[in-house]
Amino acid sequence: MSGIKNGITYADAGVDIDAGNELVERIKPAAKRTNRPGVMAGLGGFGALFDLKGAGYSDPVLVAATDGVGTKLRIAIDTGNVDTIGIDLVAMCVNDLVCQGAEPLFFLDYFATGKLETETAARIIEGIAEGCVRSGAALIGGETAEMPGMYEAGDFDLAGFAVGAMERGAELPADVKAGDVLLGLASDGVHSNGYSLVRRLVELSGLGWDAKCPWSDDTLGAALLAPTRLYVTQALAAVRAGGVHALAHITGGGLTENLPRVLPENCGAKVDLSSWALPPVFRWLVEQGGMAEAELLKTFNCGIGMVLAVAADRADALTDLLEAEGETVHRIGQVDDSPGVTYLGALV
Repeated sequence: MSGIKNGITYADAGVDIDAGNELVERIKPAAKRTNRPGVMAGLGGFGALFDLKGAGYSDPVLVAATDGVGTKLRIAIDTGNVDTIGIDLVAMCVNDLVCQGAEPLFFLDYFATGKLETETAARIIEGIAEGCVRSGAALIGGETAEMPGMYEAGDFDLAGFAVGAMERGAELPADVKAGDVLLGLASDGVHSNGYSLVRRLVELSGLGWDAKCPWSDDTLGAALLAPTRLYVTQALAAVRAGGVHALAHITGGGLTENLPRVLPENCGAKVDLSSWALPPVFRWLVEQGGMAEAELLKTFNCGIGMVLAVAADRADALTDLLEAEGETVHRIGQVDDSPGVTYLGALV
């Protein structure tokens, strides 16, 4: 047995269990902020428990969604501005849940990196907790994976998983028909889709992430990291008020591909592109790449992050409600009986 080296540890292979434990302790207060009715057990166990009856449901249907934030992570990593990328992660999941008519109940995250840096990881997860607080979801668990050799120094990846519920029979979309009015809720920027193209256009512009942003007082990197808007509480308030037939989260594929997902086979939509102003960030992106309008509409949200199809006789009341909830609402068109999305007017 002589000559065998003894005493090697997991840390010698690049995985620091103590750092992981330190991170769990650091984020416990952030997770505690997200507690809501129904939470039975959260961080620390092999699984997290949630009581649907405790959350107030009698005959619930569960809805699940999972997502990431794509190459927007690259900007967060390169700038070191990681405090809001967790909000993006939550928003990409829970904004999808609400489109089914579901209330988000709980959220779990997956954070993977080559070498765990406790401070950076804690800032990211505290952002996730903030997104959960804003959307009424409990952060009840997750996984932190330290995988040396899989990621370059400083790199990390994020994924999220959300579960929501609704009472049976309340599923959306439902009863969408020709004549329904389309209400568009303003976005807060690019959100979390199309960033491979964004990064390419920034490269073409010759600007760095720390350059003065051409359309705001921020740096370019900070402006492009504006977090995805959370529509959960506002959209649920509209659903509960009555008259909402469908919601479409405008993510990858833009209006062109996401709006048809909530329309019956015998229906389409006419969208008036002149009914809202294209936000400056998209104008700048168009200028850098000479992008055609059709490409813009199928790549980015173009200033509309969520669309509601509502009964025509409820459109004014729901607009008032949504505006009272803090939304900027545009009446962007209507459902018709011609399949597909037809664009009227011009966006650019």
